Amino acid sequence: MTMQYISTRGNANDAPRAFCDIVLEGLAPDGGLYVPQAVPVLTEAELEALRPLHYPDLAFAIISRFAPDIAAEDLKGLIDRAYTAEAFGTADITPLVPLEPGLSILKLSNGPTLAFKDIAMRFLGELFPYLLERADTEMNILGATSGDTGSSAEYALRGKPRVRVFMLSPLGKMSPFQAAQMYGLQEANIVNLAVRGVFDDCQDVVKAVASDLEFKREYRIGAVNSINWARIVAQVVYYFKGYFAATRDNGEKVSFAVPSGNFGNVLAGHIARMMGLPIRKLVVATNENDVLDEFFRTGKYRPRGSAETHQTSSPSMDISKASNFERFLFDLVWRDPAMVRELMRKVGEEGGFDLSTCADVWSRMPAFGFASGRSTHADRVATIRETEERHGVEIDPHTADGLKVAAAFREPGVPMVCLETALPAKFEATMVEALGRKPLRPRGCENIESLPQRVIEIDADPATVQQVIRETVGRAQA
Repeated sequence: MTMQYISTRGNANDAPRAFCDIVLEGLAPDGGLYVPQAVPVLTEAELEALRPLHYPDLAFAIISRFAPDIAAEDLKGLIDRAYTAEAFGTADITPLVPLEPGLSILKLSNGPTLAFKDIAMRFLGELFPYLLERADTEMNILGATSGDTGSSAEYALRGKPRVRVFMLSPLGKMSPFQAAQMYGLQEANIVNLAVRGVFDDCQDVVKAVASDLEFKREYRIGAVNSINWARIVAQVVYYFKGYFAATRDNGEKVSFAVPSGNFGNVLAGHIARMMGLPIRKLVVATNENDVLDEFFRTGKYRPRGSAETHQTSSPSMDISKASNFERFLFDLVWRDPAMVRELMRKVGEEGGFDLSTCADVWSRMPAFGFASGRSTHADRVATIRETEERHGVEIDPHTADGLKVAAAFREPGVPMVCLETALPAKFEATMVEALGRKPLRPRGCENIESLPQRVIEIDADPATVQQVIRETVGRAQA
């Protein structure tokens, strides 16, 4: 069967869509998220054939299963240009760093903006211009970031033809380094909008603009957040890479600990597990914004409002409305879009739902392998300090959340791999508190905060964002 995509909220008579169509569209018109009609399941022989592959070849072997409407030669070229030793500092792209027997960190921060988001964004930075040239059109990317998505997207797409990026970020809620990475870009196709609010306000504005179908069509609004399925597919690859690096054969199981905010990173692990990767547990690690931890422990899903969203020392996870959670919910409720629509209605009108009262649904949870836990600022500081003292490895605050929560779910004979989030240099204040010194900065980032910045401060208002897009497009076309 040719790979096609459907919406998590769609109707049975909706026509399935091709990969290239949904990549350019972002959110589905019904407000849902696109998912494959069926996730491809690998045979034992196919899984074994993937083990020796280098990263670009592994990426092609996995992504090609989800994008059959891109010619193999073209797709291979996009991937080979995205994943180079020059861009990531190593041909291994995502090396595994052992801490002690049975515990490792999967290094995901070797890219241009020093964060795991670079891995997917490097692919999208090649994919978008290719698709836009093929369709002879332009696109205006509208996104929201809590810290790392924005810079990764902007670095991947700056100066690229046929595409502009409008990125919303919460004013004053990112680290100074994160803000400088984004606001310091001078390319005309990059527009930064600092929103007076929290990340969830930014995300709500993006969804509101994307839901204005007339505006979306007229201005070719696309998505680069993890609501874009291509982001998830690209992240699936490093779960396979990490698994192969942590095991000797495919008879072994591995658990992954994943610092989680918008749920896209761990959702990619869920997809890898559904494809047949032998994953024992997917450990969802939250900070004080623990909506996801509460759900996986109790069945209650209750997104918080702006006033209840904590500003923490792991700011990229300061999220209370995890947009990708809906994709997992779709699988949990037997891929029934009517049930998803009803549950999301409850979120909007009643503030949440409780699946522990639905015995037939909640009884399915163990089969998906999820576990969860919560980390605090004190936990982060202690874990950063302990990891440096015991292993001589510096980790950022988000990765510290992952390692702290992972400790409760380690099992004899099952390697635990913690996914790294970013380099410590991006979160200097917390690193100084933990270690008493500033972390080393990569070359070229020494004085990044002092560089000129371009940013527009706005209220959390969809109409204001639409006006900025109109004016920017108008100037470009004049």
